[in-house]
Amino acid sequence: MDQFHELSAFIAVVEAGGFSAAARKRGESQSTISKAVNSLEKRLGVVLLQRSTRSVTLTDQGQKYYERTKPLVDEIEVADNELTSSTLDISGLVRIAAPSTFGRLHVLPLLPELLSQHPGLRVDLVLSDAMRDMVEDRIDVAIRLSAVNDPNSVVRRVAGTSLVCAGSRHYFAQHGIPRTPAELADHNCLVYGDMTEWSFRGPEGLFRVPVHGNLSSNSVETILAGVKAGVGIGMFHRASLVEEFRDADVITVLDKFLNEPRDVSLIWPKRRFVPARVRHATDFFATTLPLRI
Repeated sequence: MDQFHELSAFIAVVEAGGFSAAARKRGESQSTISKAVNSLEKRLGVVLLQRSTRSVTLTDQGQKYYERTKPLVDEIEVADNELTSSTLDISGLVRIAAPSTFGRLHVLPLLPELLSQHPGLRVDLVLSDAMRDMVEDRIDVAIRLSAVNDPNSVVRRVAGTSLVCAGSRHYFAQHGIPRTPAELADHNCLVYGDMTEWSFRGPEGLFRVPVHGNLSSNSVETILAGVKAGVGIGMFHRASLVEEFRDADVITVLDKFLNEPRDVSLIWPKRRFVPARVRHATDFFATTLPLRI
């Protein structure tokens, strides 16, 4: 039996919740679907589905197999559609992940233009400061503001930014302005995530300074709110402070120790076939993001 038919039948059963429903969806007989799944299990030498009179559920091995093969089948279907479509319309879902503040400032404003260019496109924008697992979370394109060392991903640098230390004039009027990174020991530093050491560069190279304060969070927005309220000093990517730089109350310090560029990159899972919708979205952001940063 055709292996692709076996795989397609298996996925149909999983998504339809049973053999009868899968058969109706595919326009085939129930016995044909059942034979295809049985043949697949026999060829693999594992049980993929637990059958009962009321339901069909995935085994642990079946769950792993489904998670690995479903994206492959989706890509094959997209490739078929692209080759058979006379207009090559760009359509379907693109799931994009970006850091919360950066995404709000730079990605979100670009989406209307992207959707206007490709009316058939659907975008799911995931704004999170947590590092997403691209395969597990089905992320098509992620935007990162940090070094990426992932052999399973393709990395495309599109722009650069830098780190800045920032605080409010009100805070500095009360506590003074640090002239060297070492003086941060006497200041209330607002800690993002687990960044309890801040990196700087001096005449002798890169060095780190331990910092501490009365506010920490896994959200850049929270740290930024604390800075604007005069609670303390925060460390940010410069691209995330474009709005605050319009506010004369927020200023940067220690700039001469923070001149090392940081990449803004687009990354996507390494695979042989990249759907047209993902390629077009990636090219769009590669062109438009540098103009905003």
